[in-house]
Amino acid sequence: MKDCSIKRSLPVGESELIVNNDKTLYHINIGEEHVADHVILVGDPGRVKTISSYFEKVDFKSSNREFVAHTGYFNGTRITALSTGIGTDNIDIVINELDAAVNFDLENRIPKTDLKKLNLIRIGTSGSLQPDIAVDTYLASSYGLGFDGVLHFYDVEYTKDELEILEAFKNHMHWNYENASPYLVKASNYLIEKIAFDWQKGITATANGFYGPQGRSLRLGLKDEKFNEKLSTFKFKSQNLTNYEMETSALYGIGSALGHNTLTICAIIANRFNKTYSKDYKATVNSLIEGVLNRLTTL
Repeated sequence: MKDCSIKRSLPVGESELIVNNDKTLYHINIGEEHVADHVILVGDPGRVKTISSYFEKVDFKSSNREFVAHTGYFNGTRITALSTGIGTDNIDIVINELDAAVNFDLENRIPKTDLKKLNLIRIGTSGSLQPDIAVDTYLASSYGLGFDGVLHFYDVEYTKDELEILEAFKNHMHWNYENASPYLVKASNYLIEKIAFDWQKGITATANGFYGPQGRSLRLGLKDEKFNEKLSTFKFKSQNLTNYEMETSALYGIGSALGHNTLTICAIIANRFNKTYSKDYKATVNSLIEGVLNRLTTL
């Protein structure tokens, strides 16, 4: 994905960029002074407190709906922990408002001349689509493969590499065009090399639901009972499809298009083919949080 942020000279209308009276953004309820260069994103609002419990000092807290933010210091480095809730629709809100907080002149409602590049790192949980990726493994998403359709509403430009892998995937799956057309976006090389250099990596599928869209059937049947099996057998050169979750594609797509560094690292808490589940996923997630914080703040 290339930086596709547009140049604006006219102010954005009040209905298009909603700013609170205290110059915080409408949904996430934080402003420029509250956003560190490093932002750790989590789905669960309760996990923000877990992250900030590792901080030496917390200098800001905010809570609005599912969006909880704590900003503080770990190893002397300022970090923001922010919850997004579940799904790419929430990611659309969070990334756009984070970017507006640091890259908009909110008084005049126009983008700043000098734009800030944030490091946006999602720490989440995920289910493995490969029988040999055990539960309690850390897995970094080399690419986000979106089944959600969010990025199709934006005028973005994909790289040749992204388009080549996507075309191979659609051919492999015999993609059903009653579903949203998939898209694929690469992670930040900088963040992979800094944080996830020795951790498992693979293409992460971002589903637009937890049950049917991830091949789970309770009382409703599925159109394609072999969907997950076909996902697990996709391979392109050295890349294969390793896991499911519900946020990465929009994080990579919107974040990268706005010029930010993006990376998702998940704790694998379930294996969809072995039907296994972590005995203590919270301990695995906590260990992952500590590992990311240490690597992120190490020169």
